[in-house]
Amino acid sequence: MADIDKPWGGRFREATHELVEEFTESVSFDRRLALHDIRQNLAHVEALRAAGILTEAEAEKLSRGLREIEEEIREGRFVFRRELEDVHMNIEQALREKIGPLAGKLHTGRSRNDQVATDFRLYLRDETQEILSLLRTLRQALVDKAEEVFGLVLPGFTHLQHAQPVLLSHHLLAYYQMFSRDAERFREALKRLGVCPLGSAALAGTPYPLDRELTARLLGFDRPAENSLDAVSDRDFALEFLFNAALTMMHLSRLSEEIILWMSPEFGFVDLPDALCTGSSIMPQKKNPDVAELIRGKTGRVYGNLMALLTVMKGLPLAYNRDLQEDKEPVFDTADTLKRSLKLAGLMVEGLTPRAERMRAAAEEGHTTATDLADYLVLKGLPFREAHHVVGRIVAYAEEKGLKLWEIPLKELQRFSELIGEDVYQWLTVEGSVARRRTLGGTAPERVREALARAREALKEEARDLETQRS
Repeated sequence: MADIDKPWGGRFREATHELVEEFTESVSFDRRLALHDIRQNLAHVEALRAAGILTEAEAEKLSRGLREIEEEIREGRFVFRRELEDVHMNIEQALREKIGPLAGKLHTGRSRNDQVATDFRLYLRDETQEILSLLRTLRQALVDKAEEVFGLVLPGFTHLQHAQPVLLSHHLLAYYQMFSRDAERFREALKRLGVCPLGSAALAGTPYPLDRELTARLLGFDRPAENSLDAVSDRDFALEFLFNAALTMMHLSRLSEEIILWMSPEFGFVDLPDALCTGSSIMPQKKNPDVAELIRGKTGRVYGNLMALLTVMKGLPLAYNRDLQEDKEPVFDTADTLKRSLKLAGLMVEGLTPRAERMRAAAEEGHTTATDLADYLVLKGLPFREAHHVVGRIVAYAEEKGLKLWEIPLKELQRFSELIGEDVYQWLTVEGSVARRRTLGGTAPERVREALARAREALKEEARDLETQRS
């Protein structure tokens, strides 16, 4: 007996095994493409109308039925059925139940292969726009916080050892730069998402005179895909999204790691609002930065999603293979994870309260102005490598005596180099060290103010661009 409930059941004599049906269905997760599928169906109706395949009355009836289904989906009244396999067949069957056999004409000149590729691109284009907006909000929070804490000094680290003092604002703007690069990558990816597969059909194109430029334009794409084989089997756009997301999550994880460290008693640099922390079920004193820890943890999940789809794609011959059903869950999960992480990271930055005195005290620990002492000797005429060696001996002496560099008496310093004079002490202050880093991109206050001004202007320009796109 033929599996007459399936649109492809004509050549089959047996019904699909229940386990096969359960194993192969995708509607349990691809239903989130439903509204994108409606958009794509409406554009295809217009292409069929323009090609003379549908009469005006047929096109109007199909469009009206699709709009009714769209309303049901938006209102949560639409019932998805697993036996119909995927979101596309669910919508087609619902349309058939509304308007009758005419619904069967909708699939003329089209395959689920180009249909899903189009829906997926529409979905990722929308997700990318939302992520760009969230990245802008996070970067705005970093700039706002950098202005709020301007002037506060903390130790900069290399190898997690005290290195040189920097402005906290400078440190925060380093993350602004990271997330700006992330935004640039997502914007670039939008260009490659702007290719429309619709009209490629199963793999070889279609004999119907469909205007692919028309459907691309109706759906807001830049152009139709140029090769039908590539159009239905390409998932580079999904991999690029996953890579961009993985890189952004890595940056979020680095920010989270620093917040976790800075909140510990050993650092004591910052505090977070209670609303962004949790407690312990046994230790009443605990205030745990669980949001930051979970962002750090979920980064591995996003990496895994990238590896999963790379692995799916690596052995696929042209054109479509059912393996490609495995492309959506990693992307859906990544999009959800990244958006939540960006929102929460923005809240953490906004709520971050620095402990200025502790930061300032820590900036004096670890001989962070030792490089300044070497620079001082260089300006007195000593080659840098020799100055480095001299200062290394001075640091060892300071460690032995339990002194900070500026606490060493002048006569003791002069034992290490006769070039050292009374003016040396102005080179050993934390504020002096910060102020001297005046090169472009440095931590000197005037350079940081300039960086803040550039960041603010860039964010305003992005806001204008987003507003233009919405209108």
